Amino acid sequence: MNSPEINIKSFGVHSILIEWPNEVKEHILETILRFESFLRSDPLTDKDWEMVPSYNSLLLINRKKSIDFNSISKDINTWYNQLEDTAKPARYLWRLPVSYDLEFGLDLQEVSEKLNKSIPEIIAMHTATHYTVYGIGFLPGFMYLGGLIKELEVPRKVTPRSKVVKGAVGIAGKQAGIYPQESPGGWNIIGNCSVPIFDATKENPCFVNVGDKIEFYAISRAEHNLHKIEAEVGIYKPEKIKIDA
Repeated sequence: MNSPEINIKSFGVHSILIEWPNEVKEHILETILRFESFLRSDPLTDKDWEMVPSYNSLLLINRKKSIDFNSISKDINTWYNQLEDTAKPARYLWRLPVSYDLEFGLDLQEVSEKLNKSIPEIIAMHTATHYTVYGIGFLPGFMYLGGLIKELEVPRKVTPRSKVVKGAVGIAGKQAGIYPQESPGGWNIIGNCSVPIFDATKENPCFVNVGDKIEFYAISRAEHNLHKIEAEVGIYKPEKIKIDA
């Protein structure tokens, strides 16, 4: 079997943490998502089980029953050894619009100066990448996007803002992200996405899943305003393309 080795840890009375090698690599994330799909489809079908994949781990939570660590550890190893022929779960590429208007891109000029690149160059590089969703957290719907090209890497801001607006698109270190709601934040804000990423009133509050990919494309301020109105009345739908057959 070619799947990476796993380490199983107790994570409280109701949870267990499965860890893979501490590396940010797509083949590790793919293995995690395949194993999650396998567990949901057969041994852990009970609705009381919740699973949270991220980067190099999978957290298993049972909302009602306490977990017998020794027993389930043996089961997990057995199940993991059955993974090799499991099909990949379906994943999607989401194309999301961003306005890089300077009113939205609060740090765009500063990033331009730090990287010694023009604003059009930064926008071109930011929109030329397919980002991988490695985790969703910090805020409900906040996507940690890997794949930012090295030429756009800038550190987090020394002093975080007390308020970052909903939809703000930021970069920090090797990652990109979108603030799904107003919150404090220390990432460099370069634009604003007009698509609501998280809506608590919906059955599926966040339409994106870990393992999906994100492609940004530039829109004008006027298009951004139009998209916001369309989203508010429920007629705007983000473009998605299936990437796993």
